[in-house]
Amino acid sequence: MIKFDAYATLVAATMVLLFGRFLVNRIYFLRTFNIPKPVAGGLVIALLLLLLRTFTSIEVQFDNGMQTSLMLCFFASIGLSADLGSLKRGGKAVAIFLCVVAGLLVVQNSLGVGLATLLGLDPHMGLLAGSITLSGGHGTGAAWGAIFTEKYGVHSAAELAIACATFGLVLGGLIGGPVARYLVKQVQVPGEEHNRDDDPKGFEMPDMERQITTFSVIETLALLAISLKVGELLAFLLKGSWLELPGFVCVLFVGVILRNLLTHLNWHEVSDREVSLLGNVSLSLFLAMALMSLRLWDLASLALPIFVLLAAQTVGMALYAIFVTFRVMGRNYDAAVLAAGHCGFGLGATPTAIANMQAVTMRFGPSHLAFLVVPMVGAFFIDIINAMVIKLFLALPFL
Repeated sequence: MIKFDAYATLVAATMVLLFGRFLVNRIYFLRTFNIPKPVAGGLVIALLLLLLRTFTSIEVQFDNGMQTSLMLCFFASIGLSADLGSLKRGGKAVAIFLCVVAGLLVVQNSLGVGLATLLGLDPHMGLLAGSITLSGGHGTGAAWGAIFTEKYGVHSAAELAIACATFGLVLGGLIGGPVARYLVKQVQVPGEEHNRDDDPKGFEMPDMERQITTFSVIETLALLAISLKVGELLAFLLKGSWLELPGFVCVLFVGVILRNLLTHLNWHEVSDREVSLLGNVSLSLFLAMALMSLRLWDLASLALPIFVLLAAQTVGMALYAIFVTFRVMGRNYDAAVLAAGHCGFGLGATPTAIANMQAVTMRFGPSHLAFLVVPMVGAFFIDIINAMVIKLFLALPFL
């Protein structure tokens, strides 16, 4: 066992990001199919570590202490970027996309339960390989896994949930780019003139140069730190109540309130340049750490029927993004970017969704609507809707 401490893990994550950029710049396939740089670099390293463990029995263990902090910092930056005036203008699109997302949750659980039954598995395992782990992610999967073991007698449900969520994280980062590439061919994309005159906002163009100052970065760091701490306190206060929410949702919520309160009172103008810069750094490092730390051998231990289930869910996600998300959201460039983002958090997590969309917008141009809608729906509303859909399915007589 080779253990990396926090500093060594940080060094490894930065090397993974640089390696991912090298791969995407040099390999035509990765560039053409809009594979995010952290995904490309992280998966290659995860595969190399799998081979190392298989042939030498040497296992590398990374320190994941910083991973949670980086994820929370990313969600805080989303909150601090959320101007309610902009959200109000995009309210109709948010509402429509929320309905599209709710539809996917029903499809995932229907597909999971149906296939599990056909394959002779406990239908509850179909739910675990459905919206619980794919749209819900590792946190939701771990929470429901414990409930399924205690209440419904599903053996090793927590381990299965984590493996399914890991599978989704990998595939969510891989299919978003190809889906977007297919859809972009059907629409008119922004040209060079649009890219030049329409300044990208927030997370749209992570490699774009930004004019910042030392003091403005310090101000933004203070706002991020306040969002993290107050969000942590809020999550603690809500724990055990009917309003209990995941920690990252509380952090995002505090960021939204802080940003708009300061703006409304004219106390401070939050700088979107600094927020997006620090948010992009946190996002990239979080994804690099998450993907290079993947225990791919856990996926290899899944039984064949579960692999069949997850493969069907992946195909279902791609088809849903193409035939439902893209068409309902307008059959235009924004809809194509939204479809890529939906693949990211429909199978993996919101950070994967942002990375998918960045890979598309860096090549074809900004999409303000997509970066307005996806973070709020994928990071905030989906957990609430998902919990309702899961409980609805558990109330069915055959479960």
